[in-house]
Parts: sequence; C-alpha cells; structure tokens
Amino acid sequence: MSAEVETDLLIIGAGPTGLYAAYYAGFRGLSVAVVDSLPELGGQITAMYPEKQILDVAGFPSIKGRDLVEGLVAQAASADPTYLLGRTAATLTELDDAVLVGLDDDTVVRAGAVLITAGIGKFTPRALPAGDEFLGRGLEYFVPSFAPYAGKDVVIVGGGDSAFDWALHLEPVARSVALVHRRDAFRAHERTVTAVRDSGVEVVTKAQVSALRGDGLLAEVDITVDGVTTTRPAQAVVAALGFIADLGAMQHWGLEIDKRHVIVDSGMHTNLARVLAAGDITEYPGKVRLIAVGFGEAATAINNAAVIIDPTAHVFPGHSSEGT
Repeated sequence: MSAEVETDLLIIGAGPTGLYAAYYAGFRGLSVAVVDSLPELGGQITAMYPEKQILDVAGFPSIKGRDLVEGLVAQAASADPTYLLGRTAATLTELDDAVLVGLDDDTVVRAGAVLITAGIGKFTPRALPAGDEFLGRGLEYFVPSFAPYAGKDVVIVGGGDSAFDWALHLEPVARSVALVHRRDAFRAHERTVTAVRDSGVEVVTKAQVSALRGDGLLAEVDITVDGVTTTRPAQAVVAALGFIADLGAMQHWGLEIDKRHVIVDSGMHTNLARVLAAGDITEYPGKVRLIAVGFGEAATAINNAAVIIDPTAHVFPGHSSEGT
C-alpha cells in the first residue's frame, strides 16, 4: 500500500534554493515537504563541492559549501519540513484544488502547490574514456573531501571551474598536481586560472589522458601531447569533464521547457496553474544562474504560491524583521 503525504507546498529539489524556499514557506505559515533524489540535503554542493569556497552569497565574503548547506538546513528547520530523500518525483497530476505527485517509491504527495528547485535536474558525469575500470580505485568524478589525496600524485582532467578549483585546493595537500586539458583555452574564471598558473600545479594543455594503469589500484597514467605519450605516476585521477543533465520524468508533466530549463514568468509561475519553479532550472529573459539569484527567486515563488494555496492571502507578507 502506498504512503500518502499531505502538505501545503511540495518542493522538488533540496539544494540551496530548495532549502531556502523551505524556510520561507514556514515564514509564510505553510506546511512544506521536500523531495530529492539524493540521500543528503544540499544538492550538487553536498554531492560535488562541499569543500569549495563560495564567494557570491550575500553577507559572506567566503563560505565553504558544506557550511552554507549547514546554515540553510538550520534555517529551514524553523519550518519543520518533511524530508523525502533518496526518492524521485515521477508523476504529476493536476486537480482543481491540489497537485498529486507520485514518487518512485509509490509515495503520493498531495500539495496545494509545487515548487521545482531541481537545479540542472538529474546529473551524470561525463566519463573519461581512458580507464573507467579504475572508477573508485583511483579514478573519481567528484572531490567531496581533500584528505584522501594527501601525499598522492594527482592528475585532474578538465578546463572548467571545477577542475581549477580542485587543483587549487589539492595543491597544498597532494604530493603533486597536474591539470590536463585538451585545449589551451579554459572555461574557468580567469582569476582562478591565474591562481593555478601561479601555484605549484603543472598545467598541461593540448593534451589528453590516454591510458590509466595499475595492479588493482591506479598507479600511473599516460598523457599524450601532439602524438607523443609520456607516463607519469598517479595514484588519483579526477575527471572534471562536466555533466550530462536530464530533467527525467519532469519532461513529461506538460511543463513548457526550453532545452533543459523550465520557462517561468516574473512571479516564477510555470504554464501549469499550481506549479512554480526557482533557481538554476528556470529560464526567462535575462536569467542569471547564481545561488544568490536562486534565493531571491525562491522568495518570489513562495509568496506567489501562498496566494495559489490560499486566495485570501497576500503576495507581499511584510518584512521578516517587522514585529507581529
């Protein structure tokens, strides 16, 4: 027999935007449930970047990813949210006065409104063709902790922000760090690129990791540059080659979608009457994908959702600093 959950608001996605939305729903007096396919709160930050310093959150000149998530979870606790983790939203059915969302464990959530804060949706790392058989035995796609790399020779493959961030953070921990990229131009922020070039990280461009070798555990890699292959010791390879994003079942809910983003208006409404969206998953003219923007969109979405759930409510609730 399937379980049933009834709530004013269902949030799909437990990343920073979803967690802030959960807090704000409580501030508006709404009951709230949060579903996420990952087993932990924090979304991509918890899964991939818990040690990363985040620089664009208002009020924090710099804050570590895990510390930001910890603060958001503590803030959301005031709303007493029901967390449905390790589960995926599979179906959505619109009723006159509610939305029914079926989860992949047969749980059915009945909500007055739904807020989608699912980031890029379900994400899968792009594979490193040279040696996927070493996955978990020296090859990794994320760096949730730096400690396991202490004293190791590390090769990082990629040219984006993640590759350069991890190179910077691992350089003082590892015995050696080499960053290998197939081009001599990078997608990473220029300031981070400069910091890596000024560090002890070896940057190898117009190159590819062509082979991984070892007896059980990774021991060395081949790096090919202009057809010439050299072998170097490596007990760890981090493949930061980006991700393949997939909206999954949401693509079949009748939402208006542009590529992998959900179209919203200025109130964060989608084309479905009781479904709103906020954060990186949204698209509208002038959209900027930052955590800071997601927080603002979450507040906008919750205030508009409050009126959908209770037509006698007001969009603007007053300031949280005002007395009652």
